[in-house]
Amino acid sequence: MSVKIRLQRHGKKGKPFYWVVAADARSKRDGKYLEKIGTYNPNTNPATIDLNLDSAVKWLHNGAQPTDTARAILSYKGALLKHHLDGGIRKGALTQEQADAKLSAWLDAKAGKVDAKKDGLTKAQADAKAKAFKAEQEVNAKRLAAAAQAEADAIAAATPAVEEEVAEVESTEETPAAEENNETTEA
Repeated sequence: MSVKIRLQRHGKKGKPFYWVVAADARSKRDGKYLEKIGTYNPNTNPATIDLNLDSAVKWLHNGAQPTDTARAILSYKGALLKHHLDGGIRKGALTQEQADAKLSAWLDAKAGKVDAKKDGLTKAQADAKAKAFKAEQEVNAKRLAAAAQAEADAIAAATPAVEEEVAEVESTEETPAAEENNETTEA
């Protein structure tokens, strides 16, 4: 029986979530499996991978062949490196301590890269948010300035009309008063 390390799809439509499993090569994609090795969630940025490293290496030692995507996941998490270093230990090229030191150094460097990417993504998201907020403030300031200008124009346009009305009212008020004064003087 040939064993494959492959992905088994779960999750709803448009939101895939995968289990990393060791399964018989003849079984269906989402069918029976021998052992669940981990999970893979591509919906997050960066993708979330939870992998049992020892179990994955055990299956690799037993001859399981990973699919292309599973190979990328195993490489990303260091399972292929550990399998390679274990081969060096069996041949006598390395001691267990040297192999463990190399693996831990590689895992630390990988964790630093992942943290740097997460920090870069958070910073880019914060920068985009600040830029959008600044643009929104500028638009609001322009809108308030335009509204104030329109109000000032409306007041300026209404002011001469009001002054003309006041002048007309004052002139009509003065004329009857003057006529009354003229009539009272003639009588």
